[in-house]
Amino acid sequence: MSWNPAIEPGCPDDVQADAIETLIVPRARDIGGFEVRRALPAPRRQMVGPFIFFDQAGPAELLTGQGIDVRPHPHIGLGTVTYLYRGDFHHRDSTGADQIIQPGALNWMVAGRGVTHSERTSAAARTSPNSLFGIQTWLALPESHEDVAPSFEHHGKHALPVIEDRGISVRLILGSAYGKIAPATMFSETFYADVKLEAGSRLPTPDEHEDRAIYIVEGSITIAGQNFVAPQMMVFRPGDKITVAAGEQGARLMILGGATLDGPRYIWWNFVASSRERIEQAKADWRAGSWGHGRFDLPADDRDEYIPLPG
Repeated sequence: MSWNPAIEPGCPDDVQADAIETLIVPRARDIGGFEVRRALPAPRRQMVGPFIFFDQAGPAELLTGQGIDVRPHPHIGLGTVTYLYRGDFHHRDSTGADQIIQPGALNWMVAGRGVTHSERTSAAARTSPNSLFGIQTWLALPESHEDVAPSFEHHGKHALPVIEDRGISVRLILGSAYGKIAPATMFSETFYADVKLEAGSRLPTPDEHEDRAIYIVEGSITIAGQNFVAPQMMVFRPGDKITVAAGEQGARLMILGGATLDGPRYIWWNFVASSRERIEQAKADWRAGSWGHGRFDLPADDRDEYIPLPG
């Protein structure tokens, strides 16, 4: 649908309570003083549209000289999305991409048949106390594109469409929603957006997509008379018209979804594939370490270390 701000006051309460198909409370884990909350995959839900992995990173406050260092590691069969609220990441990958991402911008890396990348706090950020807060997610590729050549796209904050109306601000990160189209190359029907809601404002979710979910980053929302607070993800039944109302402190949300993928996916470590055989071959190729002579290479300016194959 295109944007329609004319929401009747009673709309949020007209939604049936069972319109929420799955409620997910993300699992928190500490990775050395830095907390990550994982919403997808969940025990009762592997994917929402093509979204197969959804992590909230932080918020974390770091001292001068400190930062996050994710060493070079491989991916296959997916696209990775990095979107930050605070802080930065220095992204390097085996396609030759070398990019610092700032809040409100998009890094979109398509692994396809195989890519290696690292993400580190930039040298400039480490010269003073710094913070990190953002979302990282993976989108599984359809079978027809699992073996595409790896690629990387960066789209700055001002390249992403923004819709604003009556206490609502929506920045479209990927795909199409509310009559707008984001610039990143997609391989299946998708939408993904960063939403800010002032207290009491109401947002209709895009109803043209089969799978839809909301992740509450901050604040709270009301759906069908029920209150939900951060951090939670609600996955909705297909076809229902859903409107959410922000709580007394407002809310920040990620809304996401798209067409149901063409089948289930296997996940092992950083690999996503439609068959176990693809996973096993990728494991063997990473273990072999024939950088630049096989499936995987290391980023040109980050070759001194890498994450070995688990186990």
